Amino acid sequence: MAKPKTKPKGASAVDKVLNYVKSNGIKFVDFKFMDFPGQWQHFTVPISQLDKSSFEDGFGFDGSSLRGWKPINESDMILIPEAETMFLDEFIEAPTISLICDIYEPATKEKYSRCPRNIIQKAEAYLKSTGIADTAYFGPEAEFFVFDDVRFDSTPNSAFYFVDSVEGRWNTGTDEGPNLGYKPRYKEGYFPVPPTDSLNDLRNEMCTHLINVGIEVEAQHHEVASGGQCEIDLKFQPMLKSADQLLMFKYIVKNTARVNNKTVTYMPKPIKGDNGSGMHVHSSLWKNGKPLFAGGGYAGLSETALYYIGGLLKHAPALLAFTNPTTNSYKRLVPGFEAPVNLAYSQRNRSAAIRIPMYSNSPKAKRVEFRCPDAAANPYLAFSAILLAGLDGILNRIDPGEALDKDIYDMPPEELQFVPSTPGSLDEALKALAADHEFLLKGDVFTEDVINAWINYKYNHEIKPMAQQPHPYEFALYYDV
Repeated sequence: MAKPKTKPKGASAVDKVLNYVKSNGIKFVDFKFMDFPGQWQHFTVPISQLDKSSFEDGFGFDGSSLRGWKPINESDMILIPEAETMFLDEFIEAPTISLICDIYEPATKEKYSRCPRNIIQKAEAYLKSTGIADTAYFGPEAEFFVFDDVRFDSTPNSAFYFVDSVEGRWNTGTDEGPNLGYKPRYKEGYFPVPPTDSLNDLRNEMCTHLINVGIEVEAQHHEVASGGQCEIDLKFQPMLKSADQLLMFKYIVKNTARVNNKTVTYMPKPIKGDNGSGMHVHSSLWKNGKPLFAGGGYAGLSETALYYIGGLLKHAPALLAFTNPTTNSYKRLVPGFEAPVNLAYSQRNRSAAIRIPMYSNSPKAKRVEFRCPDAAANPYLAFSAILLAGLDGILNRIDPGEALDKDIYDMPPEELQFVPSTPGSLDEALKALAADHEFLLKGDVFTEDVINAWINYKYNHEIKPMAQQPHPYEFALYYDV
């Protein structure tokens, strides 16, 4: 296997960074990179430590302290920043630029196989090698909740959580000194004007920060749930750039809330009895500047797009191990809250796992919306897995079957029994991944080591601890047995 290039794409990108540093009095550079489960990590160096050689030689750090990575006897790793990802970090007091980085093995100078950003880069390379397309565009819609207070703890003899929002429907009767009303009703947050929507100015502030770092915002609005559920829509981008921007987006949204004395969570289901937060992922394939998903088939789709859908539906149970990677994810994937629990495709129908948006007849707008994912996902892994499932559908001409344009939630049981369902738990999704992951190994995008490490990490750090922790509701159910 050829060693990947460690030099930047062009000297001009590096020069742009160094010139910006000099022209704007930058004092520090913050290196941001993704750990295995999906959390951005960082460390900072004085700007005097950054020069042209930094973009080839990188910086050393301890990889054994990162979740799911190296053992302590193989801890040394190298981080190499990518010049094209520079942005001014408005949430650090001293003038600071941030650079997104790739992770390398120090002995071989090859990219680390468990570095999520390496995996998505290999996915883009594999796409080109198939000859099917040269670009995959992705557009995620990451929903989130804005809370005013959050408290939680879990000890050997206690466990609790508490979240609160001035918008919370549960607060209609509280004394807020004074309570001014205007609380969105459960499932009716989409989308009344202020003062019922009290978060419009905050979302505009979030959008301003996003625009300042070069992220194109299409819209912002309140979402369906009460208690401060929001959405900010970003313009679609090539897959790697889209994943990078999603991480920047989460970072900016959380920090904007923090400076306004509020808190944001991308946890899929933080409130019982109301809609959870999903991350609908739009994708399309292009070649030589032309869209490949537009055609004369169902909903204006091409044969290529229908086979792509066939791949998503076939591999969906395994996909969810990456796109819905938490135990909490499956508290969202239940009927009755617009959650796509049935594996079918449809135009316009939001109760299907896969939807074909019909807002525009333009071939450039033709895309596939996979509605199962949530924003707890590591986007580098989730987007790569979605692409590989779709490509497997195209390469093997997987028929997606008939579209389902009925309201799935109103279908009688005798019809619904023939519609496959999403896994009911993270455990089920991981078992599906263990049984069905050959499609992920194409082009050496994922490796057996990555698949096994993901499954083992999820079992040992999330599923087993959850299974061993008494739940507060179990006391309500069972204390008097």
